[in-house]
Amino acid sequence: MALIQSVKAIQVLDSRGLPTVSCKITLDNGITASSTVPSGASTGTKEALELRDGGDFYKGKGVEKAVNNINTLINPLLEKLDPRDQQLIDQKLIDLDGTKDKSNIGANAILAVSLAVSHAAAKDNNVSLHEHFLEIYHNITGQKVNPSLPMPMLNILNGGEHADNNIDIQEFMIIPKGANTFKEAMRWSSEIYWNLKSILKEKKLSTGVGDEGGFAPNLQSNEEAIKLIIEAINASNLIPGEDVFIALDCAASEFYDGTKYNLAGENKSLDSTAFANYLEELVDKYPIISIEDGMDENDNEGWKILTEKIGSRCQLVGDDLFVTNKTIFQEGINNNLANSILIKFNQIGSITETIETIQIANKHSYKSIISHRSGETEDTTISDLAVGLGAGQIKTGAPCRSDRVAKYNRLLWIEEESPNINLSQ
Repeated sequence: MALIQSVKAIQVLDSRGLPTVSCKITLDNGITASSTVPSGASTGTKEALELRDGGDFYKGKGVEKAVNNINTLINPLLEKLDPRDQQLIDQKLIDLDGTKDKSNIGANAILAVSLAVSHAAAKDNNVSLHEHFLEIYHNITGQKVNPSLPMPMLNILNGGEHADNNIDIQEFMIIPKGANTFKEAMRWSSEIYWNLKSILKEKKLSTGVGDEGGFAPNLQSNEEAIKLIIEAINASNLIPGEDVFIALDCAASEFYDGTKYNLAGENKSLDSTAFANYLEELVDKYPIISIEDGMDENDNEGWKILTEKIGSRCQLVGDDLFVTNKTIFQEGINNNLANSILIKFNQIGSITETIETIQIANKHSYKSIISHRSGETEDTTISDLAVGLGAGQIKTGAPCRSDRVAKYNRLLWIEEESPNINLSQ
């Protein structure tokens, strides 16, 4: 039984060139394991705090304070602990911080350590990380889940905070639900992506990409973006609404002013009912099966209207609404808001709390979607997390940019090495 010998962190860069925290754990038998935490651009106000330095370096975005907290405070705290006791270690980190939003030590510091601990334990146990997450879930909840390869949700056209264009909806995604294997799902998705690029070039539209690898052209409307994707699906000899479906991430909090949803790109200003009607019309017209953050995070009445209108036929995903926080999520469930939750472990700050939130989703028949952030790294932990917890769906960007593709490539290897784990439908 190997124990933790040291915990070391440094400042590294994410996919936007901004600082983030990387952590390496060394066990007393010589095993080492590391992690790197992601960072979001479109963030909910209730997320756990990502500790930044302020000052002049990196325009105030440095994370040396978080790094120092790991090296001086967390390192001695975890010395000689068993890395397999994830729940104990995470609780020690939470208690050390002592705040609700992890603003003392920093959620980025706590998560970096929490992730590295899970990697170290998996290596010491000589099991795959997804197998280890399956065991952690059982240890924390007393329940078992069936591992599965997640259905990918690929953001191939960007707007909102993820791109410098005039599209208000933040993400237009494809879901290759008709695929029989993850390998086939990725082939279809890549071919659609290439065909979309060709279509944009033919129409003299920009093929530059946003933070998550999706194209970011200036378009006349959100609806035009959907039509372009359908054209790309057809060009790939696939059938929209049968082989491949569409998902939206509105990130509605980004264009809500407290009373109106302002679609600047379309010169529209809509109240909650009108915006729900707008989304309902899109669902009626196009093969849209998932809408994330369709209303502002504080517009509970709007969420109720939207859920009543289309919740029975469309996955309604709470991201900013729930921020992977089990207390906030439970309140939303009690109020019948949405029917699914986006899981971003840096919103809450530890593996244990992430799993506890997923357990609540499973208990109340809410679907869980494991998600990347717009500021990503080469770290592929979310791929194993999605498989081990049987989440069923993963969001990790376009089939473009190595920070996104690394997650898909990890899933391709899991499929190759684990023939008994099937693609979730």
